[in-house]
Amino acid sequence: MKGKVFLVGDNIDTDVIAPGGYLNSIQQLKEHCMEGVYPGLSKKVEHGDVLIVGKNFKCGSSREQTVIILKELGFGLILAKSFARIFFRNAVNQALPLGIADVASVVKDGELIEYSINNRTLSLRDGRIITFAGLQGPLKEIFQAEGLINFVKKKLALQT
Repeated sequence: MKGKVFLVGDNIDTDVIAPGGYLNSIQQLKEHCMEGVYPGLSKKVEHGDVLIVGKNFKCGSSREQTVIILKELGFGLILAKSFARIFFRNAVNQALPLGIADVASVVKDGELIEYSINNRTLSLRDGRIITFAGLQGPLKEIFQAEGLINFVKKKLALQT
């Protein structure tokens, strides 16, 4: 898949992604997503684009709207040096594609890249291929089932 890079820094917290003043609706949250660190982001993202962040992405509260917003904006992959644990699990449960890699220093904002979630690779314009850590074991199964609810439904169906 191909996507444009949106690059942000470290310690992006819940209120940056989903500002508390806009909790009235998902649409308002989408419109104001990360406006404090990336003004106009919501108007620029297209389906399949890649959000690349530093360490400790989505620290703060467990507000699940952040995952919904990032999915609805169309991000095809979110790569971070590290994720806050509760966000990571919420993202897996809702099938938001994640990868772990420290690539913020090797990509440029707006750069077009190719990526494969299955192969866990990024192909940069200069020809470099970078591998990132992806989901393994049961977490990968949950993601492949398109989220925890579908995963559980499939498991229950197998038992009948």
